Amino acid sequence: SVGGEQISSIGRGLCVLLGISLEDTQRELEHMVRKILNLRVFEDESGKHWSKSVMDKQYEVLCVSQFTLQCILKGNKPDYHMAMPTEQAECFYNNFLEQLKKAYKPELIKDGKFGAYMQVHIQNDGPVTIELESPAATVDPKQLTKLEKQQQRKEKTRTKVPSESSRERNAPRSKDDPSASSGAEGDVSSEREP
Repeated sequence: SVGGEQISSIGRGLCVLLGISLEDTQRELEHMVRKILNLRVFEDESGKHWSKSVMDKQYEVLCVSQFTLQCILKGNKPDYHMAMPTEQAECFYNNFLEQLKKAYKPELIKDGKFGAYMQVHIQNDGPVTIELESPAATVDPKQLTKLEKQQQRKEKTRTKVPSESSRERNAPRSKDDPSASSGAEGDVSSEREP
């Protein structure tokens, strides 16, 4: 719904929330179309789960463009610099819809309104939600943004083994140790959770 008016709906099928990245190309688009249409998430006639695709069952597909899926947290604040800019993304999204329609039945492909503030009502059966990503491309370190490099450094820092001095500080002290504190002993980390 947009502004209280229902603009699209489907019966049984898939609701695809599509996040378009700056780095997405025709290759990723084609991969996602194939995966979405062939993903076996429905049961067959005998009730066997994970047997049939949306095409096998002749179900519908509702696509919703959702740039917020490209969020990177900057502290506690969402940052969307990895999302494709609006004009480019709209063209990409429309191309994605056309490819879905060509590969399946056009009348069974529905969509929302690109860039609109929408109310999406999903009856998630199961509930089953599956995250699909296109195959990871090799990343050229020269192309990484400043924020991504900072995040990589933080991850490396978090996974390092504690230094000798920090192990000594965290080692339990005996009652005979004159430097032992009188407070409750515990594993207290000075690192704050994000």
